[in-house]
Amino acid sequence: MKALVTGASGYLGGRLCHGLLKQGHSVRALVRRTSDISELPPPSTGGAFELAYGDITDCQSLLDAFSGYQVIFHAAAIVEPWLPDPSKFLSVNVEGLNNVLQAAKETETIEKIIYTSSFFALGSTDGYAADENQMHCEKRFCTEYERSKMIADKIASQAAAEGVPIVMLYPGVIYGPGKLTSGNIVAQLLIERFAGRLPGYIGYGNDKFSFVHVDDVVDGHIAAMDKGRQRERYLLTGENASFKLVFDMAAIISETKKPRFSIPLWIIESYGWLLVLVYRLTGNLPLISPPTVHVLRHQWAYSCEKAKTELGYNPRSLKKD
Repeated sequence: MKALVTGASGYLGGRLCHGLLKQGHSVRALVRRTSDISELPPPSTGGAFELAYGDITDCQSLLDAFSGYQVIFHAAAIVEPWLPDPSKFLSVNVEGLNNVLQAAKETETIEKIIYTSSFFALGSTDGYAADENQMHCEKRFCTEYERSKMIADKIASQAAAEGVPIVMLYPGVIYGPGKLTSGNIVAQLLIERFAGRLPGYIGYGNDKFSFVHVDDVVDGHIAAMDKGRQRERYLLTGENASFKLVFDMAAIISETKKPRFSIPLWIIESYGWLLVLVYRLTGNLPLISPPTVHVLRHQWAYSCEKAKTELGYNPRSLKKD
């Protein structure tokens, strides 16, 4: 199968390119001229892997890149919890999807679009584990990222209703080896923890997220290409747990001491505001910002039983890694 991957220079997109190649598929990676492609395989003389330069905000570049390919993996997105210019979430996460759909409609060879959404698009759960039937209440958004993915999800669902051959995937909080980007927030928080810049637990363990290993998400994407029913939704989530448990398990694996105290969320939020101020001075985006804390005040537990049944999806537990 000839597959194109948008967002190929990102954390998930890069791992997806490697996974597709390993299974014998031909891969074209869509990247920008300014992208860091150090984690991608080198272009091959046999044509199994090649780069295409373009941008999902430029529909013409997508038309050129999609030509001759059968499957589009649309993994490109801005995954930051906060940006000084929130309009970028809409231009990339929403308008970018519109451009991908339009370019796919105009490309005769396209047989299937695999769209990487997010469980954030479906909203918080707060006390229960939801499945693919969950719809965002649209009354409250913790981050502009969440808002943009919800809007994009409605666009993808509408395209599906119109007969576009799209499969919608909803990963949880992705962790594991690979590029240190905002999409790999677990690794970044653990680095802060072991460097002493995050000396305690974040809150009191009331948060709940669905943690999933990056390679399991990659396997889920490839399975969706092979087995996913068109116009269906699949949650690619994993173990539902708190960041407190993640910190405890990291301490056990590394044979270091567990944190001895919890940092109240109001202190974390104040620290987030301080990092926003530091951004104004340095231009470095904050790892933790006030919207991050808004997310931590809710639970995001999800079930992936549908993906297990239909795709053969088999996410590992946190204990395995």
